Amino acid sequence: MMKRRYFLKCLGCGAVLTATSQTGLIPGIIGGIQNAWALDFTHELSDMEARYYKKLENGGVECILCPRHCRVTDLERGYCGVRENRKDVYHTLVYGRPCAVNIDPIEKKPLFHFYPGTTAFSLATAGCNCNCKFCQNYDISQSRPEQTDNMNLPPEEIVSSCLSRKVPIIAYTYSEPVIFYEYMYDTAKLGREKGIKSVMITGGYIEKDPLADLLNHLDAVKVDLKAIRDGYYKNIVDSELRPILNAILQIKKAGVWLELVYLVVPTLNDSESEFKDLASWIKTNLGLDTPLHFSRFYPQYLLKDLPPTPEKTLQMAHDICRAEGLEYVYLGNLPRHPAESTYCPKCGKVLIERAGYRILQNNLKGNYCSYCGHEIPGRY
Repeated sequence: MMKRRYFLKCLGCGAVLTATSQTGLIPGIIGGIQNAWALDFTHELSDMEARYYKKLENGGVECILCPRHCRVTDLERGYCGVRENRKDVYHTLVYGRPCAVNIDPIEKKPLFHFYPGTTAFSLATAGCNCNCKFCQNYDISQSRPEQTDNMNLPPEEIVSSCLSRKVPIIAYTYSEPVIFYEYMYDTAKLGREKGIKSVMITGGYIEKDPLADLLNHLDAVKVDLKAIRDGYYKNIVDSELRPILNAILQIKKAGVWLELVYLVVPTLNDSESEFKDLASWIKTNLGLDTPLHFSRFYPQYLLKDLPPTPEKTLQMAHDICRAEGLEYVYLGNLPRHPAESTYCPKCGKVLIERAGYRILQNNLKGNYCSYCGHEIPGRY
């Protein structure tokens, strides 16, 4: 049953439209009526059958979407909280039910080598298959879909909105897109048929087969590689490192554009040896031209007792990785820092100058440096 309608401004809407019953946010018009469109809210969850699970011999199902492999009995849900066993048929409850929608600069994801200066229709549902202690979107990622105010937004409406408003990219982001796999898959497939690109912003905790199928319809993936130590993943993320590394290798091998983000958390993953190991792994397995973004931590969720990352620590991470030969190393959450911009690794000149999410100058000529002609990796 539709409860109410929400109006979302098309472009230049600064804040994510994230509605949760915890906040009691009252619907309204964001940013003025011009270019706004209405989104329907609903309390009904979806009941589409999930694509990746198997029935167990003695009853129950096993989810094979992510490496967690939840075994779920009747009327129970997996770890993510958005997949439910109903008489041994596994269902996704969030197909077409986003709780967060916005038009973002692609630089916000961040994707710096993927159509700089464009915008992305960005969306998320409730739920996650991890529980990062620093999560900045924990109000939706750690909620069940009954705890968020969800919109009725099928893939056809997303693609249609992108076409009518000339938004060239759809981004699956904010929480963890893996847990709304079917919704993402169908939207990306339809989007590609209509000329709209799709990018996944993910922690990379997904099994090989579903990832392989999904990559056929994605144009770029940004992976949050949260650490290079398995202990960090176990203690801070409630996950494991090896499947993440395997997913990154799979994305690279598939030829889908890839960028990495590493959130530097004081005392937990910020040592020189970790930065050196990170650079060495990227250099050996992905290549020197893989963009790497170090991001500044701010106290959030379950890690409010730590300070923000010191700028000198971020600078150290940057310098170590550059010294190891990585060509595109960025620093995020440090407004106006020179490492927000892209430089030509051959002549050293500024190719794309950024200030936050804004592009101040772009000196690329197609995929090439306009000064020396060096080829710059990415999609432009």
